[in-house]
Amino acid sequence: MYTLNNVTKTYRGHTGELTALRNVTLTIPDGEWVAVQGPTGGGKSTLLQLLGALERPTSGRIDFGSDSTAVQLDALAEGRLASVRASQIGFIFQGFNLIPTLSALDNVMAGLRPIGIRGAEAARRAQEALEMVGLHDRVEHLPAALSGGQQQRVAIARALVKKPDVILADEPTGNLDEMMRLDIISLFERIWYEQSVTLVMVTHDSSVASRAQRILHLENGSLLADIAA
Repeated sequence: MYTLNNVTKTYRGHTGELTALRNVTLTIPDGEWVAVQGPTGGGKSTLLQLLGALERPTSGRIDFGSDSTAVQLDALAEGRLASVRASQIGFIFQGFNLIPTLSALDNVMAGLRPIGIRGAEAARRAQEALEMVGLHDRVEHLPAALSGGQQQRVAIARALVKKPDVILADEPTGNLDEMMRLDIISLFERIWYEQSVTLVMVTHDSSVASRAQRILHLENGSLLADIAA
């Protein structure tokens, strides 16, 4: 799914340059579940942004996709890059990022707009995605009427509704209590197994990371460890 070769990401600001990633080389095969850990500021979120085609590397190469359809992300034009993001990559964030004035169903349907699916077909697929995450009876609820765990389930359904090849999750259990955290990570595990999706998850929680197949450890922008969990 991903091959990174000597990927470096440097940001330039008023105080000079900050290197967020340094010469990272790794491969993430199709269908693998990878957890990314390390201290704050170690490069975890930057890696996720590069994998999600939200940023381009300063140097190095990122290849994405299966053998016959692989593309070099860092070389794509902006329009093609946006198309890859919209159709092949699902994003899940710590803060849920739901639209407060939209129902659960409409929030999930919003995930289909960038790929041109609307109307009855969008509603059907959104309903299926909400059923997949156990929220068939909450489709008309606004985010404020849902618990934190339920809001994260809506966010997961929004990522799943376009049937992505990869899901990128940034601290998806960070805002949840222990019971909800276990519930959500079990949901991720079931979805990963049933959908055969590639899953890359940034987490500070070692109990969450231990459920993955591999754990990457980033510190000061460098990949210090790549361990089978």
